[in-house]
Amino acid sequence: MRRREFMTVLGVAVAAWPLGARAQQPAKLPTIGFLVGPTPSAASPWVAAFAQRLRELGWIEGRTVAIEVRWAEGRSERFAEIAAEFVRLKVDVIITAGPPVFAVKQATSVIPIVFATVADPLSTGLVASLARPGGNVTGLSLTSPELAGKRFELLREVVPGLRRLAIMTNADYPPGMRELDEVETAARPLGIETIALKIRQAADIAPAFEALKGRAEALYVVGESLTGANQVRINSFALAARLPTMHVNHAMLETGGLVSYGPNFPSLYRRAADFVDKILRGTKPADIPVEQATKFDLVINLTTASLKVPESFLLRADEVIE
Repeated sequence: MRRREFMTVLGVAVAAWPLGARAQQPAKLPTIGFLVGPTPSAASPWVAAFAQRLRELGWIEGRTVAIEVRWAEGRSERFAEIAAEFVRLKVDVIITAGPPVFAVKQATSVIPIVFATVADPLSTGLVASLARPGGNVTGLSLTSPELAGKRFELLREVVPGLRRLAIMTNADYPPGMRELDEVETAARPLGIETIALKIRQAADIAPAFEALKGRAEALYVVGESLTGANQVRINSFALAARLPTMHVNHAMLETGGLVSYGPNFPSLYRRAADFVDKILRGTKPADIPVEQATKFDLVINLTTASLKVPESFLLRADEVIE
């Protein structure tokens, strides 16, 4: 998606950005390449949060900075294409999140890269260490050994007596496969059967649900670009099958998900703007420590609940959608 379409999507959040800025931008403006993995409907609030923080830091689109936004729409083949385009454009810094980070890192070892979210940057080799990343990559990590287990326990609270759990993940995303393993490890001692739904593209979703019929009592969705871009489809199938769902963030509940537990994504994208600000002012990404998410939100959507949610659970929720 090109910049004018991006402007339409963001609406009020970035209304101050000049519509004619592209034509007026002088060539010397520092340029940010923004690769957004999911669809505009899924990720626009996060992009808007990033843009707003940039403005607070003095980076005004069309006046002090140029921003090239590209939407991959959950299509993994687009990650490398967009990364290569940013390299050709010689942008000054690239911001992205999740699976696209790996494609961008493969495309350039020179252009600074900031990830707003990545599940496990250390073990996946994105950075040498959290304190001193080295290379050209830094950002915000979602690494937490307890996170998958916590989501699993919360889902068990909502679905008492859970015996069969389906777990959907992108088989081509290593952190997602690790989260699958973590949930299976948590379920095994409790005698809960797990059914892995490994997808690689949107076309795999319908067959996965077809094969799942009658075999599960709940669905755990591992969050990343592919599942995020196809959240409407995933939630529609889950609702039709009367499967309570656990997701990674609030956005997935707006399209019919039941429960989410995870970091506050808009706040992470705001923080990522601080990283970009430092880089544009001369700091090397190698010298900017990777930060870890510290705020996690529990949200439940009662409009899609097909079961009675315990009152104790509702009292602990950060937000209840009614």
